[in-house]
Amino acid sequence: MSPKSWYLTAFAAALAVSAGIAVAQNYAEDVHFKPTSLAGWHVLGDATWKVENGEYVGTPKSPAGGWLVLDKSYQDVGLFGHFQCTGGCKTGVLLRAEKTGEGMKGLYVALAGEDVASYAVKLDAAGKETGREKLRAAGGQIRFAPAPAPATATAGRGGRGAAAAPAGLPINPPTPGLVANAWNRIEIVLDATIVRPFLNESPVAGAAAEDSTGKYGPVALYVGGSGEVRFKDVAYSDLGVKTLPLEKTSSSFRMQKLNDFYYSWGAAAADFNHDGINDIAAGPYYYMGPNYTKSREIYLAQTVNPSTEYPNDCMQNFAGDFTGDGWADELCMGAIGQPLHLYVNPKNENRRWDKFDVVPLVQKEVSLVKDIDGDGKPDFVYGGGGFLRYASPDPANPTGQWIVHTISEEGPWGRGHGIGVGDVNGDGKMDIVDPYGWFEQPKAGAASGLWKYHPEAFGKWTGHASPGGGEIGVYDVNGDGLTDVVAVLQAHGWGLAWFEQKRDKAGNISFVKHMVIDDFAGKNAGGVVVSELHGSTVGDVDGDGIMDFIAGKRYWSHRDDYTDPDPYGAPVLYAFRTVRNPKAPGGAELVPELIHNRSGAGNAVTAVDVNKDGHIDILSATDRGLFVFWGKARGGAAEANKDAKK
Repeated sequence: MSPKSWYLTAFAAALAVSAGIAVAQNYAEDVHFKPTSLAGWHVLGDATWKVENGEYVGTPKSPAGGWLVLDKSYQDVGLFGHFQCTGGCKTGVLLRAEKTGEGMKGLYVALAGEDVASYAVKLDAAGKETGREKLRAAGGQIRFAPAPAPATATAGRGGRGAAAAPAGLPINPPTPGLVANAWNRIEIVLDATIVRPFLNESPVAGAAAEDSTGKYGPVALYVGGSGEVRFKDVAYSDLGVKTLPLEKTSSSFRMQKLNDFYYSWGAAAADFNHDGINDIAAGPYYYMGPNYTKSREIYLAQTVNPSTEYPNDCMQNFAGDFTGDGWADELCMGAIGQPLHLYVNPKNENRRWDKFDVVPLVQKEVSLVKDIDGDGKPDFVYGGGGFLRYASPDPANPTGQWIVHTISEEGPWGRGHGIGVGDVNGDGKMDIVDPYGWFEQPKAGAASGLWKYHPEAFGKWTGHASPGGGEIGVYDVNGDGLTDVVAVLQAHGWGLAWFEQKRDKAGNISFVKHMVIDDFAGKNAGGVVVSELHGSTVGDVDGDGIMDFIAGKRYWSHRDDYTDPDPYGAPVLYAFRTVRNPKAPGGAELVPELIHNRSGAGNAVTAVDVNKDGHIDILSATDRGLFVFWGKARGGAAEANKDAKK
């Protein structure tokens, strides 16, 4: 397979040829209309509106058209639904329709019949448009639109340089744009000073929403031109209301909060001070067991503002003796594009640890430390430079540049989200799993050359999020002796599924997807609906000898804004217990158990028996602080789980 560079300009062209339009429900709804009349709305302007078959139908009396105006007013609001525009109709949505001495003004998102864009519009008292000005583009990982940029600058969510797009990828971006004479999905999120419209799951017309455009007022649907427009499944949410549930912790765990502040998105355990008791490291501190109330700086500590910043020094960290001197060190994966930092344990000297950059470039948001080559020593598994790679300390110089092995051709797996390690084909060697498929370790060994790529869609791509989550689980879910895959489908979107391995008579491997949780419109195990499951791992949480999948929401995953679906949903952490059930599809279920609903996860979750009591403990470092969930004996419940999984 010959790769080629795929720059952002080419990426836009690739979007246009991808097939299909994904339809999802990405936001919670306060009100969902199933109308039999125009109750709750009023008509303004030169158009007729009626309800037909549960749909709002608008027909212009003149090209100027008119409005169906909601009777309630909002400032920050989400408007959702489907529309179909026929003939020469024009349609769009007005938000914050503020009353003025002449009539109204507001922010108008044009959707069909003219440029799809966002405008500041003015209306007279009869609803006729008297002024229009296109709004400047804005969006990305911010809540407040910045001041106008110089003409040479660009706005919006930026890229991360070139990405490779080999032929035959199992996941492709959605097709953007309007579908003529068909139902089109709209989601318009107006929060603070940015409007973020989505048309058929693709972002369009993101713009700055200044107070001068309109501060507060109703939503209104528009029809103009000629022909009719139909709206159905119309719903809205008051985004000014944020809800966090009363705190809950699973009875199977005891929660201990080690730090109240935001320093990192990962945690690890090891005996750093050689007292025979495991300690816990997260970013700039390690916390000393057995009480974990005392801590010492590994490097200079500074808290992070969760509204506007990321933990750039240590987005994810690992513990291990990487120098071979018998003392556990810390690895810190910094912000995307930074080197991998090695902090060398000073062997109980009362000082901060020396730092060495040992891998030059890490681009994938989630990495792992696993023994890839079977030598009994940990390797760093990551994406960098557009390639999947693993790196090992140089025994002759462990604080120098590590020995890097490239296992893939250039492709999208070298960036983004999602990575897992496990023996997929049962040959006794570790393979690497990515949202785009799995890479088979050569029979000659991990470092013998490029690994064979097997395309498989272990993720999904929508206009809201790209493919892949956190750590991908690679274990036998249903007990049939074949290794299965458990994956979050989008770290910044929706979906968790397990993929059942199948083999044909020739031994060829394929996978069958079994959804566990989806979006608000999907079928979700246990009624669990959660977006942004960025941090995940595997561990036997109930002690039955079978791996379970643990995943948590990265609250404010792209800061304090509406860049991602349902960003203000509760910061939950779940164990999805593997229950083998011959009556379930694929012979198994992943049953959700809430661990905690006020912490979530960061880039990673760690499951390890920290206190050596025989029960798995869970470490989670988030923008809410550093949490340990100490596992408890389950007694009769654990035995019941074991029986259910037999």
